[in-house]
Amino acid sequence: MKKILLGFALFLAAAQTQAQESNLQLKGTVVDTVAQYVYLQKFHNKMFTTIDSVKVKDGSFSFKTKVTTPELYGLSVNTANIPLYVFLDKGPINVKLSPKKYYSASVVEGSESQNLFEIYKKTKDVEISKFITEHPKSIVSSYVLYRNWSYRLSPEEITKNIALLDKSQQNTTYVKELKELVTVLNGLAVGKKAPDFTAPDPEGKPVRFSENLKGYTLVDFWASWCGPCRKENPNIVAAYKEYHDKGFNIMGISLDKKKENWVKGIQDDNLTWLHVSELTYWNSTIAKLYGVRAIPGNYLVDSKGIIVARNLRGEDLQTTLKTLLDK
Repeated sequence: MKKILLGFALFLAAAQTQAQESNLQLKGTVVDTVAQYVYLQKFHNKMFTTIDSVKVKDGSFSFKTKVTTPELYGLSVNTANIPLYVFLDKGPINVKLSPKKYYSASVVEGSESQNLFEIYKKTKDVEISKFITEHPKSIVSSYVLYRNWSYRLSPEEITKNIALLDKSQQNTTYVKELKELVTVLNGLAVGKKAPDFTAPDPEGKPVRFSENLKGYTLVDFWASWCGPCRKENPNIVAAYKEYHDKGFNIMGISLDKKKENWVKGIQDDNLTWLHVSELTYWNSTIAKLYGVRAIPGNYLVDSKGIIVARNLRGEDLQTTLKTLLDK
């Protein structure tokens, strides 16, 4: 009898700490638009995929889709644009959906996770460790660590913050991917060998990274849609003009989705070096291979493919190249 009770207690504990699949109780109204449909989208790897849609009737909509909660989803009236980020919990949720100004006027009621997410977004100078410690059981803590902090922290810092999360969060997709990222980043420290890869150039010709190493090569991750990347490109162009004849080369790795946008970005910014792209956005296998969670990002490697530095921007790139090549 004791074994039965113990088994039941363990089952109950597991049920209380794991995300569960259930039918949504999601209703809402649509304002500031004449859109006829509302789309429900699932978040994964910085992207949203449509999983259901409903027709708007008299300005209202309702979803009863079977989904896993608590979890991050998107609500949109146009799948071509960024949706409203919504953390859906089990239970009735009401949404006023307004596409104006990137859905900033939208209102979500009935989701504790969403309430915490809104608080997080409005908080200045967030201390991620403190936030997680205060909300260790929330999916929001796992998400923001994964989405907003993974590219700012060292592998050791990521690991320490994962340990602050409750057991209920350890099997989430976010934590699993963070643990994989830590493994990847530990293998990409200065002095380690940069991973080899092959990808097509703008003409579709396969280019192998290891066959294009001369002097010092900057493995530069960027995209035409990335504002900070385009702002940084003049600095990289200036460094290339100054040091190319002394042994500085670049291989641009684009996270673009459309070839025409990629090629136009290369031409508009005068990026006169070698370029490759899988045109798969954040599903890029090269970005995953290099643990790239935000762009612009880069690695500087020597002629043998050994990593010399990481994420050199602005004057840091010029200073490093001057030290290495002005001898």
